[in-house]
Amino acid sequence: MPSVVVAVSVQQPVSNDHQLARLLQIGVVLEEVVEARAGEHARTMDVDDPELEALLAEAAEESADHREQLEDLIDDLEADTIPFEEIKGLVKAQYEAESDFDGVLYDQLCNEETAYKFYDDLIAAIEESDATLSVDRQQLIETLSSIREEEAEGVEEVTELMETRE
Repeated sequence: MPSVVVAVSVQQPVSNDHQLARLLQIGVVLEEVVEARAGEHARTMDVDDPELEALLAEAAEESADHREQLEDLIDDLEADTIPFEEIKGLVKAQYEAESDFDGVLYDQLCNEETAYKFYDDLIAAIEESDATLSVDRQQLIETLSSIREEEAEGVEEVTELMETRE
């Protein structure tokens, strides 16, 4: 089955804590999908490639870290998240990507680009908002900017690996 690309965008400024919590939860789910897919690729890959294996391990670890950062922000808003095991099961059952080298890299590139775009849009929606939020806006933007930067680095790493294999 070919890779599945999920388009997620934020169209309006953040208007309240509830909306922010829901948007952060989307980020958690996005990170859970990336983490589960990287783990599934590493487990089912039909190529022996230490560089690709390291990239997938780093992507899974980074996504887990991002998920924890987002969950901390959601905790500050006193909202619940979806358990990772539920997302992992859905990914395994419904979103298995090709396990050859190109399929794995393309899937990882799509995941990284989707996450980058989501965080970029979310930061813009928060910056455009004049709503009073119960979390520190500057800390929120700094956390999301850091995650966005790591996603941009992930895009670069996958792209470089793809280019070395052409």
